[in-house]
Amino acid sequence: MQNFTFSNPTKIIFGKAVVAKLAPEAARAGKKALFVYGGGSIKKNGVYDVLTAALEKEGVAITEHHGVKPNPALSHVRAGIRKARTRNCDIIVAAGGGSVIDEAKAIAAGAKYGGDVWDFFCGKAAIREALPLFTALTLPATGSEMNSGCVVTNEETEQKYCAQGAPLFPRVSALDPETTLTLPRAQVANGAVDSLAHLIEGYFTTKDRDNGVTDEVVHALARSITASTERILKDPADYDARASMMWSATLALNGLAACGYGGLTFINHAIEHSLSALYDIAHGAGLAIVMPAWFRHHLETDGPARLEKFGKAVFGAKTAEGTVRSFEGFFRKAGAPVRLSEAGIPASDIPRIAENAMGLIRLWGLQHEQPEIEKILRRAR
Repeated sequence: MQNFTFSNPTKIIFGKAVVAKLAPEAARAGKKALFVYGGGSIKKNGVYDVLTAALEKEGVAITEHHGVKPNPALSHVRAGIRKARTRNCDIIVAAGGGSVIDEAKAIAAGAKYGGDVWDFFCGKAAIREALPLFTALTLPATGSEMNSGCVVTNEETEQKYCAQGAPLFPRVSALDPETTLTLPRAQVANGAVDSLAHLIEGYFTTKDRDNGVTDEVVHALARSITASTERILKDPADYDARASMMWSATLALNGLAACGYGGLTFINHAIEHSLSALYDIAHGAGLAIVMPAWFRHHLETDGPARLEKFGKAVFGAKTAEGTVRSFEGFFRKAGAPVRLSEAGIPASDIPRIAENAMGLIRLWGLQHEQPEIEKILRRAR
C-alpha cells in the first residue's frame, strides 16, 4: 500500500426530501446564484420547483443557465461564465447529473479567471479559485457531486478533456434517491457503467497490488452497483436500490476507492473521451464498449491475477475470461452497447479514434502509443 492523503471537504445531505435543505447552505455563501441545469428533466421530477422556491425563501436571487448537454460543450460553458459575470453571481447552484455539475464547476472556475476557461483543460493554467458550488444530484454516475474534477468537450477541436483543482469540490451536495425514480432505462445503464469504470481504473492499473483494504472497498462498491442496478431494472420504484446506487456511485469517485493505489491511470476514460468527442455518444455507453476490450488487452499484457480476483469477489466468476464475459453480460443486461458496431461506429474509424485519444493520453503523461490504442479498439469491433 502506497502513502496517501485523503481529504474530501464536500458536505453530503442524503435521503428523502433533502433538496430544499441545499438552499440555506447556499445562502450562507452568497445571495446571487447562477442556477445551472440541463434539458428540463428537473422540471418534470419536481426538483426545479422545490429548489427555486427554497432559494427564493432564503433571499437568493436566481439567474438561470439551462440547456447543458450530456457531454458539456465549451461554448455553453463560456456563455455561462459571461452570464455569471454580467449578473454578478457570487455562487453557483447546479441541479442534474454529472454533466450539469461538471459544467457548473467549469463556470465556477472560469468566472474567477482572467483568461479563457479552456486553459484549465489543456494544461495552460491551474485552478486557483472558483465561485462556491452547491449541487442537487439527480443522476448517479460520475461522482462529480463529491470530487474536484470536471469534463468538457471543445466542439471546435473535437477534444473532450478534464480539469481538476481543490476549489472545484462542491461545498454541499444534496442526494435524494427519489429524484432518480423516473430516470430512463438508458440513463440507469450508463450510470452503472460509469460508476464501475471509476472503480476498475485504479484497481487494474495500480502498480502496488498489495492493498487489501482498498481492494475490498472496490469489491463491495462494485457488488452494490451491479446488484442495485439489477433491482432497479426489475422494479424502477425500488427506493432502497436507488439509494444504494446513488451512494455507491458517489463513493466510487470521491477518492476513497483509490487510497493507497500507486501509479494508477485512467486509460479507459482516455480512450472513451475520444468516442464521446467524435460521436457525441453517452459516456457510459462508450465505456461499456471500451472496457471489455481493454480487459482482454490487460489479460494479455498483465496476466489473469487481477481479473480473477475481481471476478471471483464481484461476479462469482472462476476465470479471467469469465470475468470479462460477466462484465459484458451485465452491460448487455442493462442495455449498454459492448461493441463499436452496436453504437454505429465503423471499424474503419479506429485509426481516427486512436489518434484523437492520443491527445489526452499525452496530456496525462500515460505510457501508451497509438498502435496499442488501435489494437485495443480492434477488440471492440
